[in-house]
Amino acid sequence: MYRSEQLLFSDGKPVRILIRNYETNDFDDLIDIQTECFPPPFPSDLWWNKEQLTNHVTLFPEGALCIEIDGKIVSSLTGLCVNFDPAQPDHTWAEATDNGYINNHDPNGNTLYIVDISVRPAYRSLGLGKIMMQSMYQIVVELGLDRLLGGGRMPGYHKHANEMTAKEYVDAVLAGKIHDPVISFLLRAGRMPIAVVENYLDDEESLNYGVLMEWKNPFKI
Repeated sequence: MYRSEQLLFSDGKPVRILIRNYETNDFDDLIDIQTECFPPPFPSDLWWNKEQLTNHVTLFPEGALCIEIDGKIVSSLTGLCVNFDPAQPDHTWAEATDNGYINNHDPNGNTLYIVDISVRPAYRSLGLGKIMMQSMYQIVVELGLDRLLGGGRMPGYHKHANEMTAKEYVDAVLAGKIHDPVISFLLRAGRMPIAVVENYLDDEESLNYGVLMEWKNPFKI
């Protein structure tokens, strides 16, 4: 099980954080985080429910991480193991994650697949998302997996869809011409894009596109 304490600094003042596996008694806080992070037009039926969260902590507790500050859960990151073939990248979020229930978790899979990452808006200046992602990279190495993989939303794409394709949008973000709140964050966290997928997720801002982004295990390249 994962447990790590760190000190961050906000306006020059130290902030102690605890990164740990989330548990059953954290479920209400985890659902509350979802409501803060994914307000409408994001579909509310895609927020966590307790059956999904129970599966997370039962089927693959190593992939259920959260950060706690002063006794309050402020962020979470969830994953499962799957078999991924880079030559056949197309899939939907629902297919890869069993609609967030992760009943398809494969203990013998080659890839840690990110189901969701959420950080309360009031705490985003602390860089907690990147810290959680780095913690999950450690789990990839510990389990000897090939990669960490997940589909990133493209919430800025709807503003540019009339002038460029989804792939051109991702290329523009990579070139530093456009800032996308999700893709740019994942790049800063060490992930690299490998494919743009149509109908990845029901997401108006992304026009249902997603960009698959991976982090390769440096000990298995």
